[in-house]
Parts: sequence; structure tokens; C-alpha cells
Amino acid sequence: MKLISVLVIDDSALMRKLLTDIINADPGMEVVGVAEDPYVARDQIKLLNPDVLTLDIEMPKMNGITFLRNLMRLRPMPVVMVSTLTEKGASATLESMELGALDYVAKSTLQEDRGIAKFSKMVLEKVIMASQANVNALAKSSLLGRSDEGKPKQVHNSGVVKSTSIIAIGSSTGGTEALNQVLSVMPAESPPILIAQHIPPTFSMSLARRLNEASAMTVIEANDGMEVKKGHAYLAPGNFHLAIRRRGHAYICRVIHTEKVNRHRPSVDVLFDSMVKEVGKHATGVVLTGMGADGAQGLLRMREAGSHTIGQDEASSVVYGMPRAAKELGAVEFELPLAKIPSKMLRLSSQPKS
Repeated sequence: MKLISVLVIDDSALMRKLLTDIINADPGMEVVGVAEDPYVARDQIKLLNPDVLTLDIEMPKMNGITFLRNLMRLRPMPVVMVSTLTEKGASATLESMELGALDYVAKSTLQEDRGIAKFSKMVLEKVIMASQANVNALAKSSLLGRSDEGKPKQVHNSGVVKSTSIIAIGSSTGGTEALNQVLSVMPAESPPILIAQHIPPTFSMSLARRLNEASAMTVIEANDGMEVKKGHAYLAPGNFHLAIRRRGHAYICRVIHTEKVNRHRPSVDVLFDSMVKEVGKHATGVVLTGMGADGAQGLLRMREAGSHTIGQDEASSVVYGMPRAAKELGAVEFELPLAKIPSKMLRLSSQPKS
């Protein structure tokens, strides 16, 4: 079996050694080279053709964001960010993921209890995931749904959005950009959308802000008890589950800190199960790109309850894990490329104009 080849890019000699030791200790992968700055890395990539890069954001000569932007334009490949900035600098990390980085590992994990073990586990999991990612989908994602002027082109709705319609979306790896592609083309009068994206607490507020800037909808981080309104999208806060509850003739967000489900908090299954209980056949469930199977069972229960269900197709998914799991269970009513999902969501949530 071919080993996963990795190039480690970091200005710290200590971190280069630590990452090399962690990766080389796994029998399925090997570090084929290290680089202390992006200029050395550029030459190493040409020479070694690695499967995956680990990349620091803050480096001399050229920062990781600039390097990543150039890399994804000229030679798209799987990148995992490993940086001190990834927790306190959520905006920089989100920008790196918008540019094409698949995921991140925070160096600050090393300061936690059993930090080395946690950090090592995260590095290995994310390098393996990156090696399996769909680089073609990653490279094309920034071009989806764009007009000739390079701005999002909103989908057109020939019907009237039903007052009872609510959409729930679940996503993970590759999801921050997939959500941007979906929400940036949704019109202001779209049905309410609730979102469970696997994301840490320091990122969710920044992600909601970025999505809001790109969308005609109002995108906000959900708060417990917040009323669910048309034209609004509600993002689950990191480390909290998001669910929907009926209150009289209206709906509210429930933001709860209960046990993790499928190893995740927020969990897509928690959101989908609440849609089954509270919204039923008036709901539409959507599973986007992501690793694992979170949301698959919940989407099946939604379909069995009469909800419409959508799964992102393999060709457009950066990681076809969650959509595949849902499809294999028979939970997916419509499997579509990412670019066609917004218009389908809108049609399923609308009725013909009278």
C-alpha cells in the first residue's frame, strides 16, 4: 500500500521535528520533506510531489495565507493548517479554508491536559482525511454560482415560499465554503435555515459574520430562545447543539450543551431529529460535504416523516463521507451537485404563484 507522503511547512524547527515524528510514527504515512518558509516549500512541492501539506499561517518572507492563495490557484492540493493563530485568529483560519485549506490543527492543543496525545491524534486524522479529499471539487468550489462579474448570482424563485417551510443543513469538512456557496445565492425572502456545521466555539461567530456578508439573507449565530424567522439563517454555536422547538404558532432555536452525539457538538443528527419532531413534512433536510456519518440517521428519519431530503453528490463534495452515509441508508431523496442545491431547496419550500 502506498504511503501518504507529507510535506511539513513551519518556521519552527521544533514544530517541524514534532510533526515529522508524529507522522512518521504512523505506518501509513511518511514525511518526505520539510520547509521553513513558503519559498523553500515551493521548490519542495515541485521536487517531491507530496500528497498532503501541513502549513503554518504565520511565517517569514511570505505568510501562509498568501502562499495558500497562490498554491490553490496554480496547483490545488490537500492542505491542513497547523498554527498558533488558528484559535485566537479565527478569521485568518476561516480565510485559509475559504482559499482551499481542508482543516486545521491548533498548536495550543499541546498546552492542554494530555496535549501531545490529543495533538498527535488530530494531526494523523486530518492528514488521512486530507489525503482522501476531492481536490477537483476543492479547486472548483470558489467558481460555483458566480456571475461574469464574479459576484454571487441569486437563484430565482418562480413560486411563493410557504410560511410553514423550514430548511435544516448539516455539514463538516469542506462545509464552511459549501455553506458560503449555498447561502450567497439564496434570496432575501428565503425560508428560515438552521445550520449544524462541525466547528469549534472560537470560529462560529466569525463564520456567521462571513456568511452574512456574502448573503442576501441575515445569517447569525443562534442564541437559545431566538425566534426563527423567514429570510434568516441560524448557525449552531461551536460546542453547542442546535435544535428547533415550536412555541405557539412560531418556532424558536434551542441551543443546548448536552452530551456529544456521533462525537460531535453541534451534531447534525440532533438538529435533524428536532425537525422530525417539530416540523415534520414541512421541513427540508440537506447534508453537505463532510467526513463521517453524522446526520445520516437523522436525515433518514426526516424522509420517513415526510420531509424532503437532499444530499450533495460525490463529484462536488470535498469529502463525500456524510452524504455517502446518508445515501447508503436510503435517506437521500435528491442527490445534487452543490451548485444546484440552492434552487432545489427553494423549489421544495415553495408553492406555485396563484
